[in-house]
Amino acid sequence: MAIREIRVVPDPVLRTPCDPIAEITPAVRRLVQDLLDTVDNPGRAGLSANQIGVNLRAFSYNIDGKIGYVLNPVLEETRGEQYGDEGCLSLPGLWYGTKRADYARVRGIDLDGKTIVLEGTGIMGRMLQHECDHLDGHVYIDRLEKEERRKALRMMRGSR
Repeated sequence: MAIREIRVVPDPVLRTPCDPIAEITPAVRRLVQDLLDTVDNPGRAGLSANQIGVNLRAFSYNIDGKIGYVLNPVLEETRGEQYGDEGCLSLPGLWYGTKRADYARVRGIDLDGKTIVLEGTGIMGRMLQHECDHLDGHVYIDRLEKEERRKALRMMRGSR
């Protein structure tokens, strides 16, 4: 359908928890197609609906050449630990070492209302947690240690 513009911090939609999708409507089908079209770009691992200005619980992903989506995702399980650079389309140019669980599992539904389970380690685990955070109104810099977070906020404001 369309490649949508990415909302960036401090857009308030990024800090607003997203509403569950109550019904699969033509608008929800268009949203999914827009999420898939917009995430289908090199360097993009995931994209939540609020990053394109839609306050609904949905995200798309682009991991290891596999592109997909999930509606009403719930982060069911995490375990282990990983630490690595993390970035975000809504915080362009900022990359910071971020602690996450190594493994994550998300359960949601597809456009037919059937259950989807996505799980993985490494970048897949990181993406699942990152996108669920977005849908809960959080961005990854919220997880940084205090001094790193201050540094990120200064960078966002343009002062070095």
